[in-house]
Amino acid sequence: MKKEILEILKNNKNSFISGEELSNKLGVTRTAIWKYINILKEEGYKIESISRKGYKLVEEPDILSREELLIELKLSRFVDDIYYFDKVDSTNSFAKKLALEGAKEGTIILSNEQTGGRGRLGRVWISPPCSSISMSLILKPSIRPWDAAKITEITAAAVAIAIEKVTNLDVNIKWPNDIIIQNKKVCGILTEMGAELDNINYVIVGIGINVNIDEFPDEIKEVATSLKKVAGKEISRKEIVINIVREFEKLYYNFIETGSLKETVEICKRKSATLGKTVKIINKSETIIAEAVDINDEGELLVRKENGEIISVISGEVSVRGINGYI
Repeated sequence: MKKEILEILKNNKNSFISGEELSNKLGVTRTAIWKYINILKEEGYKIESISRKGYKLVEEPDILSREELLIELKLSRFVDDIYYFDKVDSTNSFAKKLALEGAKEGTIILSNEQTGGRGRLGRVWISPPCSSISMSLILKPSIRPWDAAKITEITAAAVAIAIEKVTNLDVNIKWPNDIIIQNKKVCGILTEMGAELDNINYVIVGIGINVNIDEFPDEIKEVATSLKKVAGKEISRKEIVINIVREFEKLYYNFIETGSLKETVEICKRKSATLGKTVKIINKSETIIAEAVDINDEGELLVRKENGEIISVISGEVSVRGINGYI
């Protein structure tokens, strides 16, 4: 009921709607309407109430509630359901649990705070309350398991475009899964998969974004930043999430339906923080020094080794670093 009342208020923003009209539309008492209006006010919605006029939504808080996002994304082709938590150990871990229990593609998990967030290769990901975005998407694509890595780049492209749309900041992508602003990391993407030899059971895409964080621990402050620190103002987490879902939806279905990664690759190349640089490619057995020269149609990074040989690098358990630092 709260969602239905909020949606009506949002659709009539800056104009009054009477308690009687709300009551008739929703088939509940005016007392029930009043109760839910007060709940919305407690959550931070500024709602003007005037006798004989009714209720008017004046201002919306920057909250990541299930009701709010389902209203904003109701026309989405992708979204099936949204889970929101005030605190969780890891949105990816919870998403895996849901996926194994039969959750559909398009299920989104969000948390105001993560206590056990993680990045690629076992790294810790810090997610302070009320100032970051911790979200995971459940996917069940009919693609080959070895093509799942492409979803990381689809996500990176979607996040980069979404952040630019909301903030007007210049955003870059450090291949394949980091979003960079002013040479510092603002977002990391962690893609995990449950699969058999030739069949994907689920793909979980975790997205962690430093939105309104003011300070970072000493061990990461030289390589990490937040949207607020760069923009010099608070950024709406809600608008970032909404735009990520919309941009991801377009790129993801384009790939699923055509089999082509062309649109994503074009974005990743245009916004690359990696191409044209000498990089270290680190895997479990060796470190290669090479120049990053291109991203091919499969999303693989093409690098030129010191002997002139050009090889392709597939994202996964490989780390690509700058020769003298992070990028």
